[in-house]
Amino acid sequence: MSAIEYGWYLPTHGDTTAFNDAGAVIPPSPDLLHRVVATAEAAGFSYLLIPVGQTCWEAFMAGAFVAAQSKSIKPLIAARPGFVNPVLAAKMIATFDRMSGGRIAINLIAGQADQEVLAEGVTYTKEERYDLMREETAIMKALWTQSGGVDWDGRFHKLKGARAVPKPVQTPYPRFYLGGGSAQAAEMSAEHADVHLFWGDLPERIAESVADLKRRAANYDRRGPLAFGMRLQVICRETAAEAWAVADRLVARASEADRDRLKARVATSEANRRVQALAAEHGDRAGDYLWTGLTRVRPGAGVAVVGDPQQVARQLGQFIDAGCTSFCLSGYLHDEEAERFGRLVRPLLDGR
Repeated sequence: MSAIEYGWYLPTHGDTTAFNDAGAVIPPSPDLLHRVVATAEAAGFSYLLIPVGQTCWEAFMAGAFVAAQSKSIKPLIAARPGFVNPVLAAKMIATFDRMSGGRIAINLIAGQADQEVLAEGVTYTKEERYDLMREETAIMKALWTQSGGVDWDGRFHKLKGARAVPKPVQTPYPRFYLGGGSAQAAEMSAEHADVHLFWGDLPERIAESVADLKRRAANYDRRGPLAFGMRLQVICRETAAEAWAVADRLVARASEADRDRLKARVATSEANRRVQALAAEHGDRAGDYLWTGLTRVRPGAGVAVVGDPQQVARQLGQFIDAGCTSFCLSGYLHDEEAERFGRLVRPLLDGR
């Protein structure tokens, strides 16, 4: 089995111990982000997911901060179709890779919420954004691997003799991650991603999705096998009772009206629909340790693993058995939960 990698999350939009409670909010600040970076690195996490969105600080600038304030952890930074010209994006990523000594990974994101993407000036539909992302990723890879100028005559871009200097430290280029639940996302991962991240689901369904993506990946001339991972929340305490009490406090002020607004906001996202369907099918508990309560208040990774260290490790172990070798995790508060995971859970998983 491949080695297991663990990533954490940088809350550039702030942190909280209770949603919809102004008194529980910790606003984003350099001090908060530094604490999370330092704690995640000390806990042994290998990469740090930096979010994008209207409420988030700019990801490339935040990633540069991460690299400057750390020694080993690798920023996982979004490449979003339509936001940056692919030639400039290739130069930005390669320059970051050079300046950080090979510490950048690329998160391919088409965008969950059409309204948010439109508000930022990108007018493509979700389907068009995937097509654009596919073209821009191919252009970046060509710029990094071809020795001469790159000519390109595509649907979205026309290039003549384009070059990207410097070349990345990581050869032939940094690793690509992608999380998504649609057929377009699956094909994009099959062709271009190194790691496909699933959002929370039942282990048996994850195993089915792994098998499907392996079949799709076999149709492409890839540089290596496609790996798989989970994007999950973690709520771990010394006892299960403590962990579930923390989970309950997080959403004590959340309502089904919050969920309805959230579902409308991300209505075009297949992965979000699947997470909401999981909650509808199983209620707050999709398994002994899988909790869907956060799907009322946050898009994306709204499924959490809740329990004591042995229970959290047992649940993650089921995802490992389903074929996952990467875990992109987060939890509230993000510095404290990173420390607990590294101290209490990692030793149990490392001993599998």
